[in-house]
Amino acid sequence: MRETHHAPDRLELVREFVNSLDIEESTDELGDGSSAADWLRQHGLGERKLLTGEERRRLIAVREAIRELLLANNAGDAPPPDALAALNAASSDIALGLRFRPQGTELVSGSGGIDAALGEVLARVHEAMGDDTWGRLKACPAPECHWAFYDRSRNRSATWCQMGECGNRNKARAFRARRRKEK
Repeated sequence: MRETHHAPDRLELVREFVNSLDIEESTDELGDGSSAADWLRQHGLGERKLLTGEERRRLIAVREAIRELLLANNAGDAPPPDALAALNAASSDIALGLRFRPQGTELVSGSGGIDAALGEVLARVHEAMGDDTWGRLKACPAPECHWAFYDRSRNRSATWCQMGECGNRNKARAFRARRRKEK
């Protein structure tokens, strides 16, 4: 069982969106049109009962592009160009508007349907990139995991979603590889 590293405020939706695919457990909450619509409804992003194959494909493409950005966050790398291209393609037809609120401004989706859901997720990514929270949202680098987590360490050095599992597995692999080289 993974530790829960919730992200602050509005960024938590992005973390949950990325974690709608659990690689380790082989479960995908966006796995079919009905479950994808359920996930969106449960997160306040739509009211439909079923998504088309194309709508699901778009959701998954955005989710995986964001996951690539989170893996880059973890490694301290520049965002992968293919992930940026996927997000730019997904956002090209989404209407986002600026709303002024007493506590400041925020981007809100002016679209309907799946575009509204994608717009809300991408608006939250945009907001986090503009403040101190984006760089702390990371994806576990373990290939069998890639779970999104929020790094709450003081020096932003957390690498693994859970040190006791993914971190230990990686350290054991590295140890065995070193031992093989020594022989």
